Amino acid sequence: MAKTITVRIDDEIYDIFKKAADGQKRTISNYLEYATLNYTLNETVVDDIEMREILSFSKDIEKGLNDISAGRYKVID
Repeated sequence: MAKTITVRIDDEIYDIFKKAADGQKRTISNYLEYATLNYTLNETVVDDIEMREILSFSKDIEKGLNDISAGRYKVID
């Protein structure tokens, strides 16, 4: 079931969204749904391939965290 949300934005931001929506022949509501979903899926969610790559460094990450806990590191400015 579709949900309705209310978002308060400045006029300048509204104008940017309006131009972007018009450029794609979408309503502002549809554009915001599309843009938010696209960002969420492509920028904030890790796919299986990327997760396997991250996990392949788990031993290095664990060693680094142990070094930090043991004080075996130096912060360089």
